[in-house]
Amino acid sequence: MSIGRHTPKRRVLIATLALIASSCTLIAPPNGPAPLRYRDKVFTTVDTTADLTYGSAPDINNVAEVLKLDLYEPHGDTATARPAIVLVHGGAFFFGDKQMADVVDLANEYAKRGIVAVSIDYRLLAPSGCVGPDDPSPTCVAAAFGAQHDAQAAVRWLRTNATTYRIDVGRIAMQGSSAGAMTALLAAYRSDDPGTSGNPGPSSAIGGAISLSGGVPGIAAFMNVGDAPALLFHGTADDIIPFDWTVATYRAAIAAGLYANLETLSNAGHVPYAAYRDLIVSQSANFLYQQLDLNHAEQ
Repeated sequence: MSIGRHTPKRRVLIATLALIASSCTLIAPPNGPAPLRYRDKVFTTVDTTADLTYGSAPDINNVAEVLKLDLYEPHGDTATARPAIVLVHGGAFFFGDKQMADVVDLANEYAKRGIVAVSIDYRLLAPSGCVGPDDPSPTCVAAAFGAQHDAQAAVRWLRTNATTYRIDVGRIAMQGSSAGAMTALLAAYRSDDPGTSGNPGPSSAIGGAISLSGGVPGIAAFMNVGDAPALLFHGTADDIIPFDWTVATYRAAIAAGLYANLETLSNAGHVPYAAYRDLIVSQSANFLYQQLDLNHAEQ
């Protein structure tokens, strides 16, 4: 099985030049006096609960693997229904964990804004890794779908435990870098394939996906009206996951009538989180405020 085929570079260059000019539109911050919850950092301290079990699924040796997450929430918060985001680390589907620096940084940024964040471990099912611009191998496709199913189990865990952790079940998003970004996009466009990694029953649908360096070739085949909106960051000099994969993802979403915003990072390489941190954090917060309708969330 293949997710899709790599687009010829000559055609991609033409499309890329047009998209750089037309699609890189910054999302304006919401209006309102500071400090505005969800837009601004209104909490100074974050409470972290580590190693909560959210599911289980067979690993590469078909042995049950317990899936864990870390939960970040604003200290002293009294809101009873809070938006949430699932953060998915990168690592080519063969390395990385929920303590990677970028996801921990994002988790704290969101929690200080009043959003509950969970950073997840998921099954790493590609022992040789998945890197480079070649067509995805069957192993890499299976690994990506396995990560998708695990991340969706985390979404359902939030809904199942909404009362305990004071989650607004209608306002849950997902974000990731590299392999984690691909996972978030698959969750956005394949909610009808929930997998069996845990917490059956609740919906696996998310209200938004944020991707850094993680377009998915062939994703158009899975897009349907009503799928989640997406915010896509990608460097034009990425030599690990090609920029044209995100271009293709963006174009397919627009063609399907879905909201998508591509923010082109000129001459940037793979996962330039440190270099573009402030842009990524602020634009991600603006995207969530807009797409999760946080103006009408509990304040």
